[in-house]
Order: sequence, then structure tokens, then C-alpha cells
Amino acid sequence: MENIGKLFGVGVGPGDPELITVKAVRVIKEADIIFTAASTKNTYSLAVEIASPYISPSARIEKLSFPMTKDSKEVETAWIHNAKQIALSLKQGKNAVFLTLGDPTTYSTFGYILKKMDCIMPEADIETIPGITSFHAASARLNRTLVEGEESLLVTSGAFGGDRIRNINGVENVAIVKAYKNIKDINKALKETGLGNRCVAVSKCGRKNEQIIEDLDKLEKRAPDYWTLILASK
Repeated sequence: MENIGKLFGVGVGPGDPELITVKAVRVIKEADIIFTAASTKNTYSLAVEIASPYISPSARIEKLSFPMTKDSKEVETAWIHNAKQIALSLKQGKNAVFLTLGDPTTYSTFGYILKKMDCIMPEADIETIPGITSFHAASARLNRTLVEGEESLLVTSGAFGGDRIRNINGVENVAIVKAYKNIKDINKALKETGLGNRCVAVSKCGRKNEQIIEDLDKLEKRAPDYWTLILASK
């Protein structure tokens, strides 16, 4: 019988290497190949940096390029190419880990890999190992309860501004990830919906140069930082 490797989608958490689960550490240590997403503009991977204390010296690290573009054809081509690279390694009998920041099922590149692998190599053995999300890490860092009682929580992306926030109804708490490019509109939406009085931004949670910003008006005046999220409550 052909020896086919296994693929693990592993969440490495928000930034602190000690916030990686015990199971994730074991899988990372045992992996033959470590895959991670990287921008076509550079090869740096924060996920690899976080997991580096646990990566075996014998493991091969492959950074797969994912273009930051709105060109759907270019993006689709990259997803398929990267999934084929992973499939080839599995067919060679290698056990592979695909590292993701936070959790692999929450705003993660690994979600796209899962879809493409299902088409390219449907027989592949794939296991997803959850990780701590940035908004859970931020709430813990602030000793701030996300939800309690019968309250609800909206987790949304702020990449395209604050319209998602404006359209909510009956939600008491919001976690906004990717709150970097359109912070002015996000801040405006929070004020419009009554969420502006109890909101705080956290940048680089659990990492060097971590910052906690309680005045979002000041956040508007800063240079955009990709690793910024906002927690808000009514």
C-alpha cells in the first residue's frame, strides 16, 4: 500500500509561543515539512517565528506565496498551486504541518487550503488542531469578559470598514479583527451604534511592542498596524 503522509492544520495562537497547545507542539515537533503562508512581497512568516522553538532542525520549512490582491483569477491560481505542493509532499509519504496564526478555522488561509485539497487530493488524511484566537487572547490580557449570561458576541472583519457593525441588531459585544486600514470608519460605526463607550484596541497582543489603546480617536492618528483588533461592548 502506498505510504501517504498526513496534513495537520495547526493554529499557533496570537503571538506568545507559550500559548500553543500541547498537541500542536507535539505535531510540530514530529513534522517532516512545515508549510506556512507568506506574502508575495516578502517571505517573512510570523507563524514560523512563533512556532520556531518547537520546529525540528531536520524539518523542511516551505513558505507558500499567497498574493495580496483582489484579482480572483490570480488568487485562485495561487491557492491551487499551493495545494498541489502540499499534496505532492503527502504523496511522498511526508507528514506536513500548515501553520496558521490564531485558529485555523477563523479567518485563516488554511480554510482555502482545505477546500482546494478536497478537490486535488480528496483521499488526503487531514486533521485540524485549533488554536487560541487573537480576540480571546486580548480579552484575557485585559481581564475582560467577552460574553456572559444571555449576551451575544459578533466576530467580524474590519478590513472593509464599519458597515458590518452598523447592520447588527441585538448584539451586545463585538470583536473586530483586521481593524487596521479603515479605523476611522470603524470608530465612527462604533459610536453610531452605542458601542463606542466601552471599546479598546489591542495591537501585537502577547508579543514584543504590545500596545493597548483605549482612545480610538488616538488610534486613527497612528500608522495602520495589521496586527490590531478591537473589543467593544454596549
